[in-house]
Amino acid sequence: MGQELTVTIPDGAALPWAALVERLAGRSFPIQLRMIDGLPAFPDEQPPDDWRELRAGTPAGMVTLRRTPAGVGVVVWGNADGALRAAASALAWAAADATGGSVASPAGPQSADAFARSAPLPWSAG
Repeated sequence: MGQELTVTIPDGAALPWAALVERLAGRSFPIQLRMIDGLPAFPDEQPPDDWRELRAGTPAGMVTLRRTPAGVGVVVWGNADGALRAAASALAWAAADATGGSVASPAGPQSADAFARSAPLPWSAG
C-alpha cells in the first residue's frame, strides 16, 4: 500500500522530465531517473513523451510517477518517512508548476504556489 499525491494536468499540457529536473535543481533538490516503464534507465536518459511510469531517485529514496487519465500520481510506500513524503511533495509541486496543473488536497485543488505554502517540502524543512 502506498501514499499518493494526485496532480491534475490541463489537457494538452506536457510533463517533460527535464522540466521536473530543472525546477527541483533550482531548489537544490537533485533527482535522478532510475526507471522508465519498468525498465532500468541511465541517469541522464530522457523518457519518451508517452511514458506511463517513472521512478525517480531522490536524496530521501525512490518516488514513482504514474500517468493517470487526469494527470500524474506521485507515489511512495505507505511506510515512507517524513523525508520521503517531502520528496514526493517536491515532485508533485514540480509537476504542477511545470504544467500549470494543480495538486489534490483535502481542501480541494491547489495551484503549485498554494501547495508549496502548505506542503512539507525538503527545502522548507528546518
